[in-house]
Amino acid sequence: MILGLVFALMTAAAIFAVLWPLSRSAPERGGSDTAVYRDQLDEIARDRAAGLIGEPEAEAAKVEVSRRLIAAADAAELEVPASGGAALWRRRLTAIAALVMLPVGTAALYLMLGSPQLPGEPLEARLRALHNDRSIAGLVAQVEAHLAKNPDDARGYEVLAPVYLQLGRFEDAVNARRKALMLGGETPDRQADLGEALTVAANGIVTAEAKKAFERALALDAKDSKARFFVGLAAEQDGDTAKAAALWGEMLKDAPPDAPWIATVRRALAQIGAEPPIAGAPGPNASDVAAAAQMSERDRGAMIRGMVARLADRLKQNGDDIAGWQRLLRAYMVLNERDKAQAAASDARRALASDPEKLRQIEDTIKSLGLES
Repeated sequence: MILGLVFALMTAAAIFAVLWPLSRSAPERGGSDTAVYRDQLDEIARDRAAGLIGEPEAEAAKVEVSRRLIAAADAAELEVPASGGAALWRRRLTAIAALVMLPVGTAALYLMLGSPQLPGEPLEARLRALHNDRSIAGLVAQVEAHLAKNPDDARGYEVLAPVYLQLGRFEDAVNARRKALMLGGETPDRQADLGEALTVAANGIVTAEAKKAFERALALDAKDSKARFFVGLAAEQDGDTAKAAALWGEMLKDAPPDAPWIATVRRALAQIGAEPPIAGAPGPNASDVAAAAQMSERDRGAMIRGMVARLADRLKQNGDDIAGWQRLLRAYMVLNERDKAQAAASDARRALASDPEKLRQIEDTIKSLGLES
């Protein structure tokens, strides 16, 4: 309502600005000229009577001024009929156009370009979004046009692939990674990048083809961090958490202090209930974890119970970890410790009571495990 009133006032102001000059009459130039010449004739007569000029000079001046007076009078008579009506009609026509076309044209332009059904949005946000969309779309269009003319340019496909992933065009990203690998030759990075694109396209599941690409990358470079992480993820998805913990633990052990993926690996270890290794502190290494597979059933059970106990202690300190609570409940059920599972379910409900979404998730887990009380 207020915006419409503002637009109406702006339109009225614009119309007034157009009509104001049209409402003013043009000056009558002919009438003012004749008055001047008559004053000059009277002044000549006064000067002659006062003896300021002689008779011949007075007569000559009268003749010249009279000639100008007659010419001015004739011009004034011709100006009104010749242009007065046309000028009046032009002013009226312009006024009508301003009154009708200005608001109608403004409304038509707004209906074509505006969106009256949408809510308002800050100008800065609109400009930033428009700039970003055009920048990314322009980049993709330029590279795609380049590749259409140069289909053997491996570097072009490597540039496009991560942009496709950002835009959610996962199949295009996979195809771009395949082309880069085929045209540019096999390297650990290209194999790992292809595996990553295949995994993202499968909603985070490390498929057989993706796992093969990661394993090929490790065959070329056993320290490739991306391939090591995803091979560990594949092991975790297959239920082999010991192997996943071993791979990720080795990654942290070998990681340089400024490695950007350290936090990601630590979170992955925490999600499977494994403690990330601490630099300088004694703890199980990869061989220790692998040796767990050779343990007796009793020793292996003790090790698993120790991991579950550490997970339970951690959740007492950080109770908002929904994935941790879900793992703890499942672990207790696997260990056939139903009483501990029910107690943990109650603790989880209390810890997550302030977060409706996490509380809903834990309730679903409790129901699926048959722990409802």
